[in-house]
Amino acid sequence: MSALLSPLSDVGGPAQPLLTIRGLQKHFPLKKGFLGGGGGVVRAVDGVDFEVLKGETLGVVGESGCGKSTTARLLMQLITPTRGEVVFDGRTVGSRDLPLREFRRQVQMVFQDSYASLNPRLTIEDSIAFGPQVHGVGTAQAVARARDLLARVGLEPGRFAERYPHELSGGQRQRVNIARALALQPRMVILDEAVSALDKSVEAQVINLLLDLKAEFGLTYVFISHDLHVVRYISDRVMVMYLGQVAEIGAADLLYERPAHPYTRALLSSMPSMDPDHRTESAPLAGDPPNPINPPAGCRFHPRCPQAASVCAERAPVLGTLTPLQRARCLIHEAGSGHPLAQAT
Repeated sequence: MSALLSPLSDVGGPAQPLLTIRGLQKHFPLKKGFLGGGGGVVRAVDGVDFEVLKGETLGVVGESGCGKSTTARLLMQLITPTRGEVVFDGRTVGSRDLPLREFRRQVQMVFQDSYASLNPRLTIEDSIAFGPQVHGVGTAQAVARARDLLARVGLEPGRFAERYPHELSGGQRQRVNIARALALQPRMVILDEAVSALDKSVEAQVINLLLDLKAEFGLTYVFISHDLHVVRYISDRVMVMYLGQVAEIGAADLLYERPAHPYTRALLSSMPSMDPDHRTESAPLAGDPPNPINPPAGCRFHPRCPQAASVCAERAPVLGTLTPLQRARCLIHEAGSGHPLAQAT
């Protein structure tokens, strides 16, 4: 590995939490109308708890509006949480112990829109070198690091370093964004729909690139996507979100083969299949997700859940541990919850 690029590796040894989220919440206030109506809040993220282990890829899935991207922006502190705590490697983000500047050097993000993420007035080389220069790296070293990273993401520096974003294809721009994210030698990269706008052939190339870079630099990923096939391929664990909360989280293979939450089962049954004997005959879910301004009482999924009982509208489930590798938020798995399918206490 080049001396220019030698981040602290988080691969090897027992997996410890690199990022810990406790009670994370983001409510967006609504403006009141002319006559005083309206008001209230949009509960975009409403009490989220999870961990990201060192060296793993945590996939995050769910319908549009479930809170995936808002959670990503909260992790990066791009927006201020209403409440909750973000702990990175044992230190609280934003405290004296871990100022935002230091945190953002160790955690970087790749966004969905590859063109809007780049400054159209900067060359590709300058875009990648800009971050290290802001953090005190000399110009010559920052440029050398940018050219090294361009080569590592498959873009010949002699051909691409002096080009501008509009001269590149979508896949090439996303490779530039990945190189830019790695320029600060981070330990974690958050990828928010980073491959969803790409053609399938290009998408496969970028995903394989991400896997190679993860192994080479010892990175930890949070991979947000609506594509369940891609998430299973790239992830070690998967977190399913619904209406601002975690519905289920667990090891990828276990979650895909034995989903514990009815919403997870519905999501997985919607995955396209090339096998004519396994094609979906009917919609796995009816209706749209409820309004996040006024979510349902009890379990938030109960208005659409095929296994809902009367208790589901009255009692909110907790994110309980089913096995060391799987947790789910469902009254069916809470002993004595009152659900007909739950075990008695």
